[in-house]
Formats: sequence, structure tokens, C-alpha cells
Amino acid sequence: MVATIAVSCSEFINFQNPISTSSSFLTGSSKSHSSSSSSSQLLKQPRKLNNGVVSRSNLVVASSNSTSNSPTVNSSNGGGNNRFYINFTGFPFPLGPFLNRRTIRTEAMKDTIWLFEQEQALGFSSVSTNIRMTVIKLKSGGLWVHAPIAPTKECIQLVKELGAPVEYIVLPTFAYEHKIFVGPFSRKFPKAQIWVAPRQWSWPLNLPLEFFGIFRAKTLKDGDLSTPWSNEIEQKVLSSPEVGIGPYVEVAFYHKRSRILLVTDAVIFVPKRPPDCIGKESLLASAKNGLAVKILSKGKKVSEEPVVDNEMTRQKGWERMVLQILFLGPSNLLEPNASFAQMSQKLIVSPIVKTLVFSKVPEKVRDWIDAIVRDWKFKRIIPAHFAAPINAGRSEFLAAFAFLDDLLEDRYITRSSLSLLLTSLLGKAASYFPPDDMKTLSSLDDFLVSVGAVKKTVSSKKR
Repeated sequence: MVATIAVSCSEFINFQNPISTSSSFLTGSSKSHSSSSSSSQLLKQPRKLNNGVVSRSNLVVASSNSTSNSPTVNSSNGGGNNRFYINFTGFPFPLGPFLNRRTIRTEAMKDTIWLFEQEQALGFSSVSTNIRMTVIKLKSGGLWVHAPIAPTKECIQLVKELGAPVEYIVLPTFAYEHKIFVGPFSRKFPKAQIWVAPRQWSWPLNLPLEFFGIFRAKTLKDGDLSTPWSNEIEQKVLSSPEVGIGPYVEVAFYHKRSRILLVTDAVIFVPKRPPDCIGKESLLASAKNGLAVKILSKGKKVSEEPVVDNEMTRQKGWERMVLQILFLGPSNLLEPNASFAQMSQKLIVSPIVKTLVFSKVPEKVRDWIDAIVRDWKFKRIIPAHFAAPINAGRSEFLAAFAFLDDLLEDRYITRSSLSLLLTSLLGKAASYFPPDDMKTLSSLDDFLVSVGAVKKTVSSKKR
């Protein structure tokens, strides 16, 4: 979600970006989950099978395991012109890649749910993450498309290979990084209905949806039972008051049959290994000791040695990407592994979203979270970035938002003592962010508050 708060102070700060029984995690990567955990970790790591598919792990807290009945699928003609897509838009940072986007499709639930992923880069930097579109086959036989991605020839071919018409295209957020593809994608499926989150806005110019090529769109409403998919997919809208230059809006969905919760940027699960859709060139560029590394090296000498392409170097590139996405200016890019270990392999609210958005309107966020947990008995979560599907239920979801309890008065806390205790215990791990890494983000928050770009963090409860 960095692109969104980059575009949300252009559109807020997004980027930004595991299923139990039938899924290829994230990108069906044969390398995505190859690491083993130490005995001190809460998560039991998945293991690889001979075909590269990751097997199911036992769920302890929240995990990003995946098994799959079908491997990663690419266009049979892959690459070349099939991945060509021009995009130089976005303020203040255009969203890359600018000319070429690889699409990877995985099956999250047999013959029912598919995940489509592409790389998304922040401007001309070496920082990338994945952006995800989720497609669900409805009982009608049509497809319901959540958060469209760039409609390259490869992407559209992979959608058409599902052998079903696209009936609905859903924009679940105000965020530019997701909005920008809805118009071009819908033109590939002109018979599909377009549904969008309410209170759409953009910055620095508040442009109408038609400017983005989105026409005749219908508005998603909280708990609306009149939507044509309401018997299969329910929805809840988070529509906050102004948090600065505009409101934060996100619509969560619940697919009843699979018991999957779909969100956009509310929570993330950073995988140990980079998604397959992120190319080695991006990883190696991130691993290079450039200016950012020299600035954020804690005063240590930075080597000028050339980058060697190997597994360790690519992993370092991924770790550096993640820390910049989460913190903007982490404390130590030269040696990122310690901070990365503390931020990966757990369900969290992104530090940027927590600091610049959710901490400003905790009452609204708490109401939304409590309604989701009260009404939906989900077992897995699919966000729009990083790992998915995630083996996580209501307890893990609540724990990720435990920081809200520190910002609210006791009257907002209505759960049982046992539930509060469990949430508190899990929440301490989920909400812990390395203080040194948070300094740049905290300073940015103070600056944005001082110029009126965002509200001051709410804190009515003594810590």
C-alpha cells in the first residue's frame, strides 16, 4: 500500500500489497516458503514437495501455507508483447513497471477462486511488491472480479481460460493503484457491471471516475442485500471521516462457501520469500548498495562490490524492498535481516496504514473490525498485497488490530475477558514494530499533522 499513501498523500500510502486445502500460495512459488523457522518462532513452516508445491502446515497463529491442485499457470505464449502495458501515471510517484508486466495465476479453491498477480513498483525506485486480483466463480457460472490489475494480453488470456464470462468488476477501495486499472480492464469485458467503493476521490486533483475510464459504475453499500451476488458474497464498508486530505474507504467481502475474507490494504502477511511475479532484475537492483543503503546503514561502511546473482542476494533485495514498503525509511538497509524477521510471517496492519490512517479514526476502524468478526466465520484471508491466502481466523484478525484498544476508551471494548486476553497476547506480537525502523514514519506523521495533511493520532486512553 505504499503507492496509495504515496498517492494518497496522493491517496494515502498503500503498496501498497496460504490457503489450507487447495491453494498455491501467493504465486505458486516453488521458492516462496523454503525457509525453516527457529524454535522460537510461532509459525510452523510449510515444506516443499517434489513438484515445488508447498504443502500444508499446521496453523498455530497465522500462517501463509498453501497446497494446490493446480500449479502456477502462465500464458502459453508468455512474455513479449503479451506482457506489454504502458503506464507512467501516478502522483507523486508513477506506478511501474512502465512497459512490461508479468501475470501469474494460481488456484485458491478448486474451480472456484483464482488469484492473479503482477509486480508493482514505486516510481523509478528499486522498490516493488505484488498486486493481486481475485476472481470468484459464482453459482450463475459468471466471474466476480475483485481489484482488477493491468489488463495485459497475458492477463486477459488467463482470465478467458477460466471459460466463464466476467459478470462483475469490483473496485473495493479509493486507492489509485487499484483504481487505475478498472477502466482499461472493464473495456476488455464490456458486458460486465462495475461496482465501486463509495466516496471515491483523488489527489492533488479530485477527478471524477470517468477521468479514469470508469463509466456507469454502481456504488457498493454496507451490508447491501440487493447486490446480485449477496447470496454468495457479503460486504462491509469502512468509510472513515476525513483523516487529512480525504477519507479512507475500503470494502471487505466474505465468500460464504470458502469462508474466505477479502480485504485490500487492511492487513498483510509478509512472506519469507519474494513473490514469483517480482523479477530477478528488480530484486538485484534492490540488493545493490545504492544511495538509500548508504544513507540508511547506521554509519557502517558500505561495500562497493558488484552485485552477484544468487539466492542470498535476491533475498537481501526482497528484504530491503519490504522494509522500505513498510517503513519508508527503515533504520538499517545495509543489514535488513533482523528487522525483516520481526515483520514477516505474521498477520499485521502495515505500519504506514496503522500510523497515518487507522490511528486517526480508531472508532470507525474498531466498529468495522468488530462487525467483520461478529458476522463472518472466516478461516482464511486474501489481501491485495504480499501473501495470500493466509490461514488466519477471527482471533488472528483481531490481534492485528489490538493497537486500537490502546487508543480507545473502555466503552469501545465490548468483548469477553477471555477474548480480550487472547487478543492481547497475540496482539503484542502482531503490533510490535522495531522502534528504530518507526522513526522516519513517526517523523513523517508529525510533519503531516503540522501542515494539516493528516489528523493527529487519537489517544484518549492512558497507556
